[in-house]
Amino acid sequence: MSWTGFKKGISRAGTSLLQKTGQIERTVDREFADEEAKYKIFEKECQALQKAAKGYSDAMRAMTATQGRLADTIDVFYTAADKASESAMAAHAYKRAVDDLDTGVGREMDAPYRTTIMEPLGKMNAIFPVVNEQITKRNHKLLDYDAARSRLNKLIAKPSDDPTKLPRAQQEHDEAKEVFDVLNEQLISELPQLLDLRIPYFDPSFEAMIRMQCKFAEEGYEKLGGVQRYFADNVRDDYAGGQLDAQVESILQEMRELTICGAS
Repeated sequence: MSWTGFKKGISRAGTSLLQKTGQIERTVDREFADEEAKYKIFEKECQALQKAAKGYSDAMRAMTATQGRLADTIDVFYTAADKASESAMAAHAYKRAVDDLDTGVGREMDAPYRTTIMEPLGKMNAIFPVVNEQITKRNHKLLDYDAARSRLNKLIAKPSDDPTKLPRAQQEHDEAKEVFDVLNEQLISELPQLLDLRIPYFDPSFEAMIRMQCKFAEEGYEKLGGVQRYFADNVRDDYAGGQLDAQVESILQEMRELTICGAS
């Protein structure tokens, strides 16, 4: 920061303090305040959306990776007992299906997801620091304007012996007001435009997310559904009829009755 900038910062801090104590009148612009409040909500929502979108992508990778480790363990578990059994073949088919699904996520979803969702979100969120810088600049110019108006009003109420002070104060006031008005009007005009663009901007990303989720679900159903052909007919029928839960509970009860499970 330059020496001039440092002095301006000190001056603005003093003006802000005097406003808090009621010694300098504060300009209240309801129109700008309303637009800024809506903008801040939009900024917060976009940042939350970017975080959630990244979380979803990370969760998808974590899920398929975990599913892969689970399939590896199941495959080893069943093939170690009898490689030729129906259960071993089903376990191996499950492992292949999960591996294909995991590869498909990396190959077919990662790049499109990044291009259609993460990159647009990143570009939108990159705009906010620029807008916030303009808002900060506007607020600084408002402090300058309020301070200049206060000095002018004091000279009008109590004229100085120096006849050059009042014209100089008037000029400083007019220049400060002009600079502030330009920034203020620009933000009041452009902030609503930014918010109005959010729907057409994010519509393609939203559609892409739905399509990719549908594709993942369809591929998962297709690949995992193919594993069922390795199951015995009675297992598929019991699953369709909702009888597997009762069978599992019966097996668990038998396990609880074993001496090794009941020993303390």
